[in-house]
Amino acid sequence: MDRRDFLRLCASAGALLAAGPHVFAADAAPRHYARVRLVAEDGTALRADGLEIGRNYVFHYPFAATPCFLLNLGRPTAAPTSLTTESGRRYRWSGGVGPHRSIVAYSAICAHQMAHPTRQVSFIAYRHGPGATAGKAAPGVITCCANNSVYDPAQGARVLSGPAGQPLAAILLEHRAADDALFAVGTFGGEMFESFFEQFAERLGLEYGSPLKARQPVTATAVVLPLERFSATQMIC
Repeated sequence: MDRRDFLRLCASAGALLAAGPHVFAADAAPRHYARVRLVAEDGTALRADGLEIGRNYVFHYPFAATPCFLLNLGRPTAAPTSLTTESGRRYRWSGGVGPHRSIVAYSAICAHQMAHPTRQVSFIAYRHGPGATAGKAAPGVITCCANNSVYDPAQGARVLSGPAGQPLAAILLEHRAADDALFAVGTFGGEMFESFFEQFAERLGLEYGSPLKARQPVTATAVVLPLERFSATQMIC
């Protein structure tokens, strides 16, 4: 390479750098955790066709203390959807699973200040039909009443409004058609687990016996509960 070609190459590289990091960024791959079967409270296998449309279900994945929503939206989801984390990482959400591609799952930890369902109260939930919200939010969205962040679960939980800086982390699901079983196998997008464990360490330590137990990876099975049976109170906004 002569000096003139070298200078041209440097100039081209400089232009690409000036254009921003997304020029170089490839779509981030999903993070894979244990393959966990979703089960009912009595330990029997959960079936996709047993999920009520529009109802909030909660399970814990990929750690013992990290809550997730499981939703049957009742309609096929848009896929694939290109999304971006707050740090600028691109990823592609692959859409819903099940016979109608209507079943989705997301971390239930709000991407703004990490409001999440607890045994006492849930400030965040999916609002399905007409009259499901008390304020201006349209039905068919996940709304966090703590700071009014609104997410679209049919498009990878992208942010529709409010202060959240990124979509909710998506849970990668698998559907086994032979027996209609559902499995959680990983996550897409901006995980907030480390910040969650740091911010709520004291409470989680009391609930789970120790911070280490709260961080214990979920393996084999995860129990799915309706939100109204998991949280004593649900805030509506």
